[in-house]
Amino acid sequence: MNARVKRDEGHLAVEGRGGVSSDEVAGAAADRRALVRHSDRVAALDWSKLASELDNQGSAPVERLLEPEECRFLAALYPQDSRFRSRVVMSRHGFGRGEYKYFSYPLPDTVNQLRTALYPRLAPIANRWNESLGIDVRYPAQHAEFLARCAQAGQTRPTPLLLQYEAGDYNCLHQDLYGEHVFPLQVAILLSAPERDFTGGEFVITEQRPRMQSRPEVVPLRQGDAVIFAVHHRPVKGTRGMYRVNLRHGVSRVRSGHRHTLGIIFHDAK
Repeated sequence: MNARVKRDEGHLAVEGRGGVSSDEVAGAAADRRALVRHSDRVAALDWSKLASELDNQGSAPVERLLEPEECRFLAALYPQDSRFRSRVVMSRHGFGRGEYKYFSYPLPDTVNQLRTALYPRLAPIANRWNESLGIDVRYPAQHAEFLARCAQAGQTRPTPLLLQYEAGDYNCLHQDLYGEHVFPLQVAILLSAPERDFTGGEFVITEQRPRMQSRPEVVPLRQGDAVIFAVHHRPVKGTRGMYRVNLRHGVSRVRSGHRHTLGIIFHDAK
């Protein structure tokens, strides 16, 4: 499979939709009630273990970051065009098959809360990686400060997204780069239940070390599980010190059913 670098295409901007159903109102209320729980869940994670897994593998799974009802609520947002700023059909651009939509600001409360709570835990890891690779860029402690840095460079469009796959769909290997400022870690959360909602559709990461063939890894996920992973590169210790390896990620072919995923990217797009 040929690798690709995915940059924000901004294709097919969707029209806003008038009217809000009672189900949407109830879902939004549940979404707001979940805010404290999301922060607490993130704080309660074993960040020492996660940092070690990221250092050693470039990815780290997180079990049950979201509850099933939260997953269903987020997946149900996909048809609500007013929530999103654009829609991309992958086959039109050689990205694979399936489609995804970028959220508009303001983000749904759950998405915003997770993005805000996860960033301060990941920034020290990102800074340590850059230091070990001799990269001068350092990331501020709070996400709002980093978004302000993005905005100064003209990166103001939100990048969190929902992805939707049907039978036969897949996502080619890629990196989510959207401008000058790139936060080196991101998160994907599986919203659908494997074997019940879909089959196939495994999350795949490949790692390319210098003068070596690519190393693939499949990350098994259940509904509500997340995976934290490197956006484009990570440091690896060699005999002559630290060196950089490149990573790409994608999704294997969905064999049956429907699969939804929430992607949380911490830098905004130009």
